[in-house]
Amino acid sequence: MQCPICNATFAPEKSDAKPFCSRRCQQIDLGRWLDEAYSMPTELDPDAIPPADDFDDDED
Repeated sequence: MQCPICNATFAPEKSDAKPFCSRRCQQIDLGRWLDEAYSMPTELDPDAIPPADDFDDDED
């Protein structure tokens, strides 16, 4: 099996962090998700977006 982070080849039965080769690579991947380096593509539905309101800066 090949680690998706560092590309190291490793035996999956020897890793407790599958599909990663180590906890370090697992944490790197988690950090990338939390930093929003990865994203899930979605199709934008124009009908789901509410219309923009005219904002009056004088209102409190």
